[in-house]
Amino acid sequence: MSHLEPEAKIFACSQSVYLAEKIAEQYGIPLGKITMSKYSDGEFQPSYEESIRGLRVFIVCSTFPTADNLMELLLMIDAAKRASARHITAVIPYFGWARQDRKDKPRVPIGAKLVAKLLESAGATRVMTMDLHADQIQGFFEKPVDHLFASTIFLPYVKSLGLDNLTIASPDMGGSKRAYAYSKFLESDVVICYKQRKEANIIDTMELIGEVKGKNVILVDDMIDTGGTLAKAADLMMEKGALSVRAICTHAILSGDAYEKIENSKLLELIVTDSIPLKKESNKIRVLSCAPLFAEVMHMVHHNNSISGKFIM
Repeated sequence: MSHLEPEAKIFACSQSVYLAEKIAEQYGIPLGKITMSKYSDGEFQPSYEESIRGLRVFIVCSTFPTADNLMELLLMIDAAKRASARHITAVIPYFGWARQDRKDKPRVPIGAKLVAKLLESAGATRVMTMDLHADQIQGFFEKPVDHLFASTIFLPYVKSLGLDNLTIASPDMGGSKRAYAYSKFLESDVVICYKQRKEANIIDTMELIGEVKGKNVILVDDMIDTGGTLAKAADLMMEKGALSVRAICTHAILSGDAYEKIENSKLLELIVTDSIPLKKESNKIRVLSCAPLFAEVMHMVHHNNSISGKFIM
């Protein structure tokens, strides 16, 4: 390999080009060239337009619905394997299907495990992702998994706000571990919302465990989908005397009427990453890029350097 050639190559699935371009710029190399052939029935076929023989290949693809994103990633991994890439790292800022991490009722799949097996079968030799919905998904893989934390991005921003009487909140019992980790780093109090659902995405009741009167509250979660939980939590906390309520959510799924719920809620600000592209702009939504974090860790991985220093909580 000529010394003028890049040390690694970064490629992107169609819906993640916006993020891969920023990652490649931060890494210091151009984004690799891919063409996508499409058939009239919707079938598609990716093709690498440059040699990747013997190289480390990073394929950037958040696997949010539709399933085309996941299928495109699998095809690109398979193509890289058949093109003799030496290492194939699936860079998945948002790992879709992660909410299906267990059987929570009879006769349902464990979708996250299925996705893990598909990625390995396709030929991925490593997976890099951020803020999995359930940490145990790492155990679904037999290949190395670099599980990054968006706290590396969020905590400096929270500190820059200079808020007094800061309290970290979890919107549900499942997120309490994440909330306690943030509170420990920020030396703040913690409150937890206890909610019961009638069905998926529909909240029946919500109660608050802890005191928020006179506090500036920051809700912490790994994702925001319909926005119902955060909007209801913010309204409840303001009713209980909170001075302000912000929310930190790594993955901005924002489906259905989520934007309207956020706009009409008592949330002062929603801080997210660009792991998923926003469907539209909102004055209440601030986006912090995860590209520098991924670019730095990708560089460390390629040079076999420790990445433990990137985990600040």
